Amino acid sequence: MSDTLRLAEALIALPSVTPRDAGCLELIAARLQAMGFACERLDSGPADFRVSNLWARRGTGQRPTLVFAGHTDVVPTGPREAWASDPFVPSHRDGKLFGRGASDMKTSIAAMVVACERFLAEQPDPGIDIAFLLTSDEEGPAVDGTVVVCETLKARGERLDWCIVGEPTSVERTGDMIKNGRRGTLSGKLTVKGVQGHIAYPHLAKNPIHLAAPALAELAATEWDRGNAYFPPTSWQISNIHGGTGATNVIPGTVVIDFNFRFSTERTPESLQAQVIEILARHGLREGADHDIAWTLGGRPFLTPPGALVDAVRDAIRDETGLHTELSTTGGTSDGRFIAQVCPQVVEVGPPNATIHKIDEHVVLADIEPLTAIYRRTLQHLHARTVQNA
Repeated sequence: MSDTLRLAEALIALPSVTPRDAGCLELIAARLQAMGFACERLDSGPADFRVSNLWARRGTGQRPTLVFAGHTDVVPTGPREAWASDPFVPSHRDGKLFGRGASDMKTSIAAMVVACERFLAEQPDPGIDIAFLLTSDEEGPAVDGTVVVCETLKARGERLDWCIVGEPTSVERTGDMIKNGRRGTLSGKLTVKGVQGHIAYPHLAKNPIHLAAPALAELAATEWDRGNAYFPPTSWQISNIHGGTGATNVIPGTVVIDFNFRFSTERTPESLQAQVIEILARHGLREGADHDIAWTLGGRPFLTPPGALVDAVRDAIRDETGLHTELSTTGGTSDGRFIAQVCPQVVEVGPPNATIHKIDEHVVLADIEPLTAIYRRTLQHLHARTVQNA
């Protein structure tokens, strides 16, 4: 059994359903301290929802720094009886490792730790610093995890140059796709105001659903942008509409529409907000008088174009697997959106994601060692580049 597989199994066996860490960080910190990392806990949040955070660095902070980032928390298992085996007892079947977190993302964390052990055995005094940023609040609200650590690091002026997030990014084989950016997410809760009344006397009421409908049609048909070489066009989608009292003979007084933008680097949250308000006004819905919007910015988009980190990862993947990896910005958000505010180059590299959050989540055993090697080779490439440019 490989060191990575052994560590991945040990992590899977800890039931770290968000926001619990269940001892994962203690296990990881022990391995990191043995390599000379200075480990610091930056836990945050209320006592009944305490989030575990680990910041670990090996080096002086004066050299270029590669950060490995990830989360130890996992989503709930769903009905345990639906699993073919206990989700917190790592199991092997058909050449696969089963367990909650096998793909998202305990195998990646294990591979990062073992990659560092192997790299430092070869280069005990490398030309780069190495750091780990780990949290138990990625699958949950994500307010007391990575964002808190990043705020702390920014306040200290800690140097971060490159970051690899271990999110499961691949499709068929480890390394066939990496994420070099993510779209931003901006949500709105639109409340359109009317006048409640009897449905048989519409002249004595004002139906907010009817008022909203023309504006919603235009919002749904609007081309917000055309994307760019790295991002698809910005998307606007309604997720929920709530209106009515439950009775069939009452015109409601309000209707509430929940919507979300997934937006590219072509747009800013401010420009999207302004355009929505402009469209509503064009249909007679005045801000404050006829409608209110509560906005929530979940994250700004980030992009790491080809350069030192992307090139190092792509070279590592090619050297290890022979694959020419695809760069992608698709999918949901990740903690990369927070790290990108303090680190100029961020990419996500991990195993295939076909079973994440599902019953019988698993990772193919044959994908584990290549992932470890990709992380190790990336360290080698960045070390060599730094030494050459010194």
